[in-house]
Amino acid sequence: MTIDSSKPVIMGVLNITPDSFSDGGQNFDMADAITSAKLMIAQGADIIDIGGESTRPGAQAVSTSDEIDRVIPVIEALYHASDIPISIDTSKPEVMKQAVKAGASMINDVCALSADGALEMAASLNVDVCLMHMQGSPRTMQKDPTYIDVVDDIKNFFSKRIKACVAAGIAEDKIILDPGFGFGKTLNHNLEILKRFHEFKSFGLPVLAGLSRKSMIGALLNDRNIDGRVIGSVAGAIIAVQNGADIVRVHDVLETKDALTILGGVN
Repeated sequence: MTIDSSKPVIMGVLNITPDSFSDGGQNFDMADAITSAKLMIAQGADIIDIGGESTRPGAQAVSTSDEIDRVIPVIEALYHASDIPISIDTSKPEVMKQAVKAGASMINDVCALSADGALEMAASLNVDVCLMHMQGSPRTMQKDPTYIDVVDDIKNFFSKRIKACVAAGIAEDKIILDPGFGFGKTLNHNLEILKRFHEFKSFGLPVLAGLSRKSMIGALLNDRNIDGRVIGSVAGAIIAVQNGADIVRVHDVLETKDALTILGGVN
């Protein structure tokens, strides 16, 4: 993926789920989903990331057919209504295939293409792929996550997944990395990742930061509820960009865009 390092990319989150941690149920109706996507585009989103399965801690699995039924109509409608790049947030090869057919041009996988057939499917589709680090699974990931050195351990994981991708036929310049804030990490792990975010730039690939409205923000704000995490999330996105993030995945596009515009004015 070609990234202009002087202009961070804003990825707007569109969850077509009843149970996502932040916006579950808000966009479950297709008309509401398209309205939300168009609003994020108007506010300055560069990519819309569409997902049909919650990956919050403890989330229940969704069948392939249910996930396809949720996301494909929205991808098709958005593809025909706008020229915005669309990302599909999925770990399932068949969902990847159907989503790209419907108009998606990027796969955002919290399992880093580790599911059976995912590497081969992504290679055959020839689109950008985002590889996220997660310790465990969404059902178990927050049960005592442990690392020797969280940043070094994630870098070792990335090295292995990049090699696996290239071996499967995925061009290295199509790979994006995401250290996975909140996915099998304690608050201290997340803060260490944010502090040392620049170390992930050693691979020479774009790096994504997704910490919008997550529990780490709430914890730092005395257990603030999700709706009260907007300013903290924007601050986190700004720190991530200052530390090397090329893409920020956010729920609050306008607020993030405003903050990045101010940051760009002094850099």
